[in-house]
Amino acid sequence: MGSKVEKTHNNIISSTLLSAISWLLKPLVRLCIDKGISYPQLRDLLKQTYIDVADQSFTLDEQRASDSRIFLLTGIHRKDVKRLRSETGQEPEAFKTSTLGGELVAHWMGLPEFLDDQGQPRNLLRTTTEAAVGFDQLLAGVSKDIRPKVVIDEWLRLGIITEVDENQLQLNQHAFVPQQGFEEKAWYLGRNMHDHFAACCFNLLNTTADPMLERSVYYTSLSPQSIAILRNAAAEQANELLQSLNRQALALQQQDQDNPQAHYRMRFGAYWFEDDTQTTKKTQ
Repeated sequence: MGSKVEKTHNNIISSTLLSAISWLLKPLVRLCIDKGISYPQLRDLLKQTYIDVADQSFTLDEQRASDSRIFLLTGIHRKDVKRLRSETGQEPEAFKTSTLGGELVAHWMGLPEFLDDQGQPRNLLRTTTEAAVGFDQLLAGVSKDIRPKVVIDEWLRLGIITEVDENQLQLNQHAFVPQQGFEEKAWYLGRNMHDHFAACCFNLLNTTADPMLERSVYYTSLSPQSIAILRNAAAEQANELLQSLNRQALALQQQDQDNPQAHYRMRFGAYWFEDDTQTTKKTQ
């Protein structure tokens, strides 16, 4: 009797989990179709990901899993496992670009020398002078491998910064994920959603540990006018919180420079979604 109860319980969990996975995959599949990524391409990517995760997270006694064990865990044929495990991939160039951009904006919005009296990012000259700090000083604090003009020209093109009076550069805080920079936005899609989803999975898999923060506010039956009010309030309050946390994290990072335990990372984010429930299909 006990085995039947356990089997029924597992089936219920599996059915519920599969339903949740189907729900969360729909926006991803819509994105794939819109951008010309076919099912065979996604299937091959998923096959590689299954192997990578099994290889990295399901070892026994710290020994590299055999091809047979990967087959047992994933159901992927051993011939494919052997072939795919032998292939090594490289991070796309967008990884380096996005990391540099993120650090630059974090410093611009977090370090005192780059903030005005109200704690907002000050306008920067292209080149530092005795009287004012410049973009070259900001960049030098993050990387010396790229010229300031290269970053400035690209950020002007993407709308991350604008050039104002007296050759000053102004940070557009709401445009760091640029409208034209699809590669960079895609990079953030992967990293942000990975960590958000990883927090959700941690909470499902670790029922005895303290749960990670994962909260949202959800309402229906709202008018467009009410949606606009809530959207503006969410954007304003989220921006204030993110800037405050950025300043605190930057200060703690500098404080931890010589701490041998400083090998942890964190990500905190905010999101907003809306749609018309009468005119759109329930695929979000």
